[in-house]
Amino acid sequence: MTNQSHLGFTPDQIDTGRPHPARMYDYYLGGSDNYEVDREAAERLMAIAPDVRVSARANRDFLGRAVRTVVRDHGIRQIIDLGTGIPTSPNTHELARSVAGDVRVAYVDNDPIVSAHAGAKLVGSGNAEFVLADIREPEAVLEDPAVRELIDFDRPVALLLVAVLHFVTDDEDPARIVAAFDKALPAGSCLVLTHGTPDFHERDLVEEGTDVYRKATASVTLRRHAEILRFFDGYDLLDPGLVQLPLWRPEGPVPEPDELRRVALYGGVGVKR
Repeated sequence: MTNQSHLGFTPDQIDTGRPHPARMYDYYLGGSDNYEVDREAAERLMAIAPDVRVSARANRDFLGRAVRTVVRDHGIRQIIDLGTGIPTSPNTHELARSVAGDVRVAYVDNDPIVSAHAGAKLVGSGNAEFVLADIREPEAVLEDPAVRELIDFDRPVALLLVAVLHFVTDDEDPARIVAAFDKALPAGSCLVLTHGTPDFHERDLVEEGTDVYRKATASVTLRRHAEILRFFDGYDLLDPGLVQLPLWRPEGPVPEPDELRRVALYGGVGVKR
């Protein structure tokens, strides 16, 4: 496992003075890899939009179902997890290896605090590496020696963009980012994607919620269904398509409509043509 000395940062680069989306997400899930500043911001957001914790848990559950599906049903044995955040257990390689023990995983994130947590959590995991890089520079990610050593781009790859593209602004052109990674993947590869949406909440509530993230280390750009669907250009969506997360191949009862509206994320899995 890559250690911190190879990640190109020093401890004083870790910003604990502002809330961080990855640590806030960890708090929503009941984790302990967060600081007081993260908990305070998360609590402010939950006071405005209590549904955020419901959405976070739905996102986590979707990740498990989607990873197991691409490994079990589509023979995927290598995964690139972009914008991984803090790999809260069960994390991507644990989920994948619950189906097939030989799956290799490259975790990618651009934040030193994430790399510090990831480095500790992934030690001894075997065939899983953390790469400190920015998904906004896809060519650099794809050419990173650790990625090249771990991932064979002549064989299908699962590309995970789970709750990450809504932290990419329109000016940063998320479609360009997805297309650049897509270009490197062979046919039969899978795109696993979730994205926050304003489709199910009042405008004032959405604006108040996004304002909390403006004071964090990354802002949020929520997108509507049609905008998110475009990220799957060149892919055949698996049934049931791009849907609210609890509706994607549920393993238990589907929430009632009033409960379902609380989940402000769409998700889907596509197979590259």
